[in-house]
Amino acid sequence: MSIPNTMPMGPWIPAVLVKKKYLGIYVFLIWISCIPATLLFWFYWQLTWDLGGPNRPIHFYIYLPLVFFLLYVVIVLSGLIFSKLMLLIVNSIRKPRTGTFIRNILDKDYKYWILRNTIKRWPAWLAHRFPLPFLDNIVFKMFGVKTKFSNSLFEGWVDTEFIEFGENVIIGQGAIIQSTLIVGNLLIIRKTVIGSDVRIGTHAIVMPGTHIGDNTILAANSVTTVEQVLRGNFIYMGIPASIIKPNFFSEDYLEDKMSHVKSIEEVRKKYEATYLKRYDKEVKLKERREFKKEKKEDEKKRIEVEIEDADEYDDFEDGFNI
Repeated sequence: MSIPNTMPMGPWIPAVLVKKKYLGIYVFLIWISCIPATLLFWFYWQLTWDLGGPNRPIHFYIYLPLVFFLLYVVIVLSGLIFSKLMLLIVNSIRKPRTGTFIRNILDKDYKYWILRNTIKRWPAWLAHRFPLPFLDNIVFKMFGVKTKFSNSLFEGWVDTEFIEFGENVIIGQGAIIQSTLIVGNLLIIRKTVIGSDVRIGTHAIVMPGTHIGDNTILAANSVTTVEQVLRGNFIYMGIPASIIKPNFFSEDYLEDKMSHVKSIEEVRKKYEATYLKRYDKEVKLKERREFKKEKKEDEKKRIEVEIEDADEYDDFEDGFNI
């Protein structure tokens, strides 16, 4: 389900099983979203194009690149507004809901899921080809994805409904965040929740219904299962994703510990005192042994913490399954 890195990503609108009868929706949205831009260009032409004036039509050509930039934004926003209005009408007829549905056009939930994706495709396609990412964020918010402007979601494929993000989330290149999955003749729709300060690696796949806790890392090429719960403050890896170790990276807070310093030498001293023992000269055998002994003790404590946390997680998962 991944794509080459050279291809554009961003908001993910499934392109499967779109019926010919829905092509009229594309034509209508393209036509109606271009009307405001056409009127704006006509007004600009009337204002600047005057062959009889002393400085015209030079003004028409000077500002034309900026006008084209503005016209593109107007087309995207117009497409978003009209798509949102159509979605409100469609959702009032058949409200989107989570569940498992039959992949058959006679199933109303499946039919309206296709219709919603058809309506969203045009503005999502336009927004992601804009060089600045703020239009992508507007697309996510307009289509119901709960996200913050502090999140970086544009390197991966992110579904456009039933997804909730916390703050400071980073999605790796080619990663896929799903709320919808087709398996055989079934359409599975689940709400996916991703907490704050989460890192999702390159080409990782988050299945529908996954709940990821705060300060969690999902390693590259890992895959979660449907409705899997990833506990906060851990690193997960594998297919299916499983706990590797606690996420100690989230506990560094290097800037707070370093505070304000006046010289590089002070930075070095504080760093060495906080994080490591560093030797720039020859070390005595006794000191090396003591250092190795401290490292072994620290590693032993970490392993004990991991075992305790893993046991707690097993108990938590058993209780969740019940």
